[in-house]
Amino acid sequence: MLVGYSSSSEDESEAATDRNKGFYRKCLDEDGGDHASPARKKHKIEEEQVAKTRLPVPGCLLDMFPEDVSSQMEESSLHGGRVRSFKHEQGNWATYVYLPYHPEEEFKELLEDLLSLARAHGAAWTPQEEFHLSLSQTVVLRHHWIQPFNHSLRAGLVHCKRFVCSAGRLRVYCNAERTRTFLGMEVSTGDAQLSELVQAVDRTMTEFRLETFYQDPSFHVSLAWCVGDLTAQMGECIQEMQSLIDDHEEGAFLLRLDCVELRLRTGNKTFHFPLKT
Repeated sequence: MLVGYSSSSEDESEAATDRNKGFYRKCLDEDGGDHASPARKKHKIEEEQVAKTRLPVPGCLLDMFPEDVSSQMEESSLHGGRVRSFKHEQGNWATYVYLPYHPEEEFKELLEDLLSLARAHGAAWTPQEEFHLSLSQTVVLRHHWIQPFNHSLRAGLVHCKRFVCSAGRLRVYCNAERTRTFLGMEVSTGDAQLSELVQAVDRTMTEFRLETFYQDPSFHVSLAWCVGDLTAQMGECIQEMQSLIDDHEEGAFLLRLDCVELRLRTGNKTFHFPLKT
């Protein structure tokens, strides 16, 4: 029994030695050592050449996942100087609730005159790509919360009715980070109905432990934006701009907002919530 055990141990030792030698030769070959075969050396050189000629990752993909301050600065330069209020993380969706405004041609012409006057005072304004009236702050929603959040909001709005609100007074707003200034038109009629909608939205926000709307909101439709805090600078020309609205060729201009549905924007998805007729 003892002899058999000794013989078996020697076999295992020799096999281990052979394996070690084979592993050593493999390491030399992979490292391009003196003992590497010409074929393996040629293969390694070809791999290095392919790596050098490999195309870089497109910038649009890198911008989707900013990892540090430099990448955020690069993203800012690609979006007119705008800076995220919170860092993008995979699975987090920027979310807000709003009422859409579909501008008429008369509004577009007036806005062009307003921004032309503002630029004459040294402010580089950019018109909004789309116009809306916010009913929530922008919050972060996890992807797996989207459907339950949607259902909760729909249930909370089931008794809210359609209405019309109007706006005609210009105001200047600045975000909490003081990185962007907005030119808005403040609502003059429909505050009670808007407050009712905000209460319904806030109930859903509270259910998901998200930040609710402002305590004393100034309901408005944002018209344009610029980088930085220009609230003091705009105070010098806001009266001139207001005169363009009040002295409009057909009387004082009023922005009319038909509130027939709310919308929920979360990431690249938009959900519609028709109000009761």
